[in-house]
Amino acid sequence: MTREHYIPFNKEFLLEQQIATFAGNAQKADDFKKLFEIIEHYYHYESFNLNRNLKQHYALYDPDLSEKEREQFINKSDFPLFKETLLKVLERGNYYRINQKALNDAFNESDLIGLNLSIDFNAFKDFELYARGHHKAKEKIKKYFFWTKEVEIEYYDRVLIYLNYSDADYLREKKVKLGKMPIDPGSIALKIFKRVPKNDLETIFPNAIPKMSLKDKLLLWVPGVFGGLSLLSAKVIPALINMYEAYQTGETIDLLNSKTSLNQGLIALGILGAYCFRQYNNFINKKIRYSKTLSDSLYFKNIGNNSGAFYSLLNSSEEEALKETILAYTFLHESEDSLTAEELDNQIESWFQTKLNTDLDFDVNDALLKLKSIGLGLETNGKWEVIPLNEALIAIDELWDNVFQYNQKADALNN
Repeated sequence: MTREHYIPFNKEFLLEQQIATFAGNAQKADDFKKLFEIIEHYYHYESFNLNRNLKQHYALYDPDLSEKEREQFINKSDFPLFKETLLKVLERGNYYRINQKALNDAFNESDLIGLNLSIDFNAFKDFELYARGHHKAKEKIKKYFFWTKEVEIEYYDRVLIYLNYSDADYLREKKVKLGKMPIDPGSIALKIFKRVPKNDLETIFPNAIPKMSLKDKLLLWVPGVFGGLSLLSAKVIPALINMYEAYQTGETIDLLNSKTSLNQGLIALGILGAYCFRQYNNFINKKIRYSKTLSDSLYFKNIGNNSGAFYSLLNSSEEEALKETILAYTFLHESEDSLTAEELDNQIESWFQTKLNTDLDFDVNDALLKLKSIGLGLETNGKWEVIPLNEALIAIDELWDNVFQYNQKADALNN
């Protein structure tokens, strides 16, 4: 996988790492902490507004709401605004879209369940998957009988699946069977999962149905059909014909040879039947493993559904914004000279590599824009610097004070 913008450390840990820079100056360390407490509150307020917009513009498509509740949001929920806001939150949280090639690879391969899944994509007007973070882990998978094999599996840390269901008329036209899923046509389902195998992405689709692979079908039907016909024509049928002809002509039936031939044929057919049953049973066992994987995903790995997913996404975006701001401000503050975006990017990425043994692609442009938007970062001829810590505390306090201006408005009215 390519390097990600996602920073796999929580904000408290990174804040402690940056405060350590001021270990010799207790006042400066305390001021630094106060600065980012106010910034955190400011980003939290931004998240509150984003959450309110998301919930309003999603309500008309929320499958968790009753039809009567959704009707109240007709002409109030705006789908383009909902999608635009959702993508903004995902981008801020350093999620990235899983491209079609990665999806095709996942649908064609399977690391854990070894089972082909059929998904009727006609059920969806649109679907997208977004991921953030990844890691590798050793897993033991069953191969043949009692033999297990240890393989290295690549996981996404978080995956959001966005499913925009088709309208009822289209579903009827395409004869799509939604089964017993409690989902209304035209709804939009959102689900967030943790620790999803890269090559088993299809398991998080709600309408994935297990099917036999070409290999499974060949192993089941080719030996069964050709072996069965061969045994019947070579052993069983000739023995029965001989016995019948002897009975018709009144000749003495050679019971010993006929029974021996017949028994051999039936035993061989029994063995062949047992082989076919074993192959079919292998497929059934894979289905059972898939059902367990699915239940584990729904029970243990699912961390947010529909409007409930907004809280997880917004918390992630808020943390990522704060972490980027913490890092960009500290490195610029401690630099003796102003830095270009590239120089700052290299310094931060190098720090992660040497200090925390982590290779990531720091989103320096986004971090600098955040500093500029809250009045802490200054750019001159492509060089960046930040205002001193004491001035930064005043600037960020004024920013927070101006979030609510009700008193000022009241004073204006009184005057």
